[in-house]
Order: sequence, then C-alpha cells, then structure tokens
Amino acid sequence: MASVSSTNGGTHLGSRGKGLRDYLSFIKIEHTLFALPFAYSGMLLAADGWPGWRVFLLVSLAMVGARTGAMAANRVIDARLDALNPRTAGREIPSGKLSGRDGVIVALLGVLTLVVAGALLNPLTLVLLPVALAFLIAYPYTKRFTWACHLWLGVTIGAAAAGGYIAVTGAFGLVAWLLWLGVAAWVAGFDVIYALLDLEFDMANGVHSIPARFGPGGAVRATGALYVLACLAFLGVAVVTEGTAGWPHEPLAWPYLIAVFALVLLLGEQHRQVRKYRDARALDAFNGNLIVGPLMLVGVALGLALR
Repeated sequence: MASVSSTNGGTHLGSRGKGLRDYLSFIKIEHTLFALPFAYSGMLLAADGWPGWRVFLLVSLAMVGARTGAMAANRVIDARLDALNPRTAGREIPSGKLSGRDGVIVALLGVLTLVVAGALLNPLTLVLLPVALAFLIAYPYTKRFTWACHLWLGVTIGAAAAGGYIAVTGAFGLVAWLLWLGVAAWVAGFDVIYALLDLEFDMANGVHSIPARFGPGGAVRATGALYVLACLAFLGVAVVTEGTAGWPHEPLAWPYLIAVFALVLLLGEQHRQVRKYRDARALDAFNGNLIVGPLMLVGVALGLALR
C-alpha cells in the first residue's frame, strides 16, 4: 500500500511505484479523441486531401502535446479541489499515486512537444503558440470566477480544428472558423452536462459553472442551445470548404452530410437524456461524445474523396 501524506506543498507519494497506467490515467489519454480528429479534419480540408506525412506527424505531435500539457496542468492546479470532491478524490494527485511534481513535469513535456511541433510547421503556428498556451493553462482558473468557464474550455479545445487548418495553409480560412465554432459549442455543451454531476459540490465550495449559476433547468437549456449552434456550424463546413485553392470550391459530398445527420441524432439523444434525468444517469448518453470526433473525421475524409 502507498504511504501518502499531505502538506502545504501538495500530496506526496510514499512507497508505491508509479506505472505507465497511472500517467495515462492522469492525462486521460483516451480523451485525445475529443480534439485530435478535428485537427485532422481541418488539416484535410485545408489541403483539399492528404497533406503529406510530415504535416500529419507534426500536427499529431502538436495536438497530443497540447492535450497532455493542458490536462496535466488542469490536474495540478485543481488538486486541492479534487481532494475535497468525493467524485474526484481518487484522481492520481489527491490519492497519492502521482505527486504534484510529477504533474508539473508531464505538463512541461506536453508543452515542449507542442512548441517544437508548432515551430516546425509554419510561422503563423509559431506566432500563435503563446496564445494557445495561455488559453490551455488559464482554463482551470476560470471556474474560480465565472460560469462561462465551459465556453472557455470549448474555445480552447476547438482551437485544435483551426490549428490543423493553419498547419497546412499558414493562414485562417472561413472553414477553420466554422470548425472552431462547431467544436467549441459542442465541447462547451457537454462540459455543462458534466458539471451537473458536481452541482452540489460546486455551490458549496464556490466553484462557478452554468448549473451552479442558473440551476439544472438553465444548464439543460444552455446545452441545447450550444448543441444547435454546433450542428449549424458543422453543416456550414459542407458548403464553405474553400481549402487552399480559394473560391469557388465544391461542397463536400453526401458522406459528410450523413455524418452531420448522425451527429444531430447523437446530440439530440444526449439532450433528451439530460432533460429526463439531470444526474449521473445522463452520462450513458454523454459517453457517446467519444465517437463524435472520429465520426466527423470519417465524414470529412469521405466527403472530400467522393465529391
């Protein structure tokens, strides 16, 4: 068994060894599926097809680095809150599986990976890196003072889609903005759902969220509005895929529209479950978010190939 002690410096690991499984769980490696497929979607749309292995590998490294750095920083910054919350007390730092120092090292390695990969892509990605890092690191603090923290998270993760586009073109395009908006609204919407699980804890401990500020009913309405916005933005991508060739450009073919239709059904079911339960039972539908990114990526790839 681990010998765990808490001091003002954080929670420290005793005799228990640290394994790869602890680190992978710490950064929630499976949640990379939220952002990485959208980075690839932006990349494919910008290149009007396959951009080459160099760009693919650098985009992959940049996105994994960004996701790893952001999650590790979030866990370190929120360690004290996590220790107080029964739902999160078993996370790696509060439980003593990893130390705060371990978390900082993982965060720095993630940021370093992002910086190196971004710098190798093109000048615009290098210029935008400080902005991306500021958004990634600032997110855990937003819940200390504003219920709009969900929107901040959405904008931060949504930047992955725009990042994939910029990696190819070295510039913004309308499709990049629409992808960013779609991902941002979708992520913010499901983060509101997740925040319902901590409603009582957040209200008791001064943590800001839409459920804590507007109640469960307000959270359900906010999620519905954000999901509608996400679907409209993704639908717009089918029309304005200008790529690197400029205007005019052919719309994406029918497989992409099928993917958007499937997304509407999936998010609609999530919202129905949240309206019905407004508690942990809604997570059965919430877990479907893991397939949203791959679903849209397949739609983009086939939509480009078959148009």
